[in-house]
Amino acid sequence: MTPHATHLVLIPSYNTGTKLVQTVRDARRYWNPVWVVIDGSTDASVERLAPLAAGDPGLRVFVLPRNAGKGAAVLHGIRKARAAGFTHALTMDADGQHPADLIPEFMAASCAQPDAMILGKPVFDASAPKIRVRGRRVSNFFADLETQWAGIGDSLFGFRVYPIAVLERVMERTMWMRRFDFDPEAAVRLVWAGVPAVNRAAPVKYFRADEGGVSHFHYLRDNVLLTWMHTRLVLGALARFPLRLLRAFGS
Repeated sequence: MTPHATHLVLIPSYNTGTKLVQTVRDARRYWNPVWVVIDGSTDASVERLAPLAAGDPGLRVFVLPRNAGKGAAVLHGIRKARAAGFTHALTMDADGQHPADLIPEFMAASCAQPDAMILGKPVFDASAPKIRVRGRRVSNFFADLETQWAGIGDSLFGFRVYPIAVLERVMERTMWMRRFDFDPEAAVRLVWAGVPAVNRAAPVKYFRADEGGVSHFHYLRDNVLLTWMHTRLVLGALARFPLRLLRAFGS
């Protein structure tokens, strides 16, 4: 497969176990290039990927010395990508939940609308934990509130294509967006930056532990993080409201 000149797949990974190799193989089957950022993993992820990367010029692996969080891993990847001349990155989780076969479709949508972010909207099956499906409705409501219903279909789903330059600029202006808060805050702040949201349906698969499924979601810690994030974003949205009124009346 000929390497794409502007769009790449970016996979941040932290202790994803055996699912990582299959996820990377699936992504490479549908796209070139694929970059992986190992976020301080201690589960031999680097050793697992080394043989693949050694024989595949379409696969690059970056290793962070310590766990810094999903957002920090993505930021590291997009900085490297921009320096290499790429303009867009499709992010996907390393645990096999995201549909690699939809990578070409999402990339095509991005090429057709390069100023937009292409957001996956999850289609859940019976494997999805009910508490996770119901709980994300709260985050989605607040994301809609913070953007005045600008069209973020799902604030938490990480299978999406970002314009790299805008995302990097937004992330460098804040100390946040470095951990589990990355996906929802990125979507909201990109809307604030004038990036349109385009939603496309995408099935999501939750794997049981005996199937190799790995989850780093900590119910108390991560819900506290999301609550603090939405508090900040609601306050930010309120601060932006007078400016929006001035622009509306000025036009």
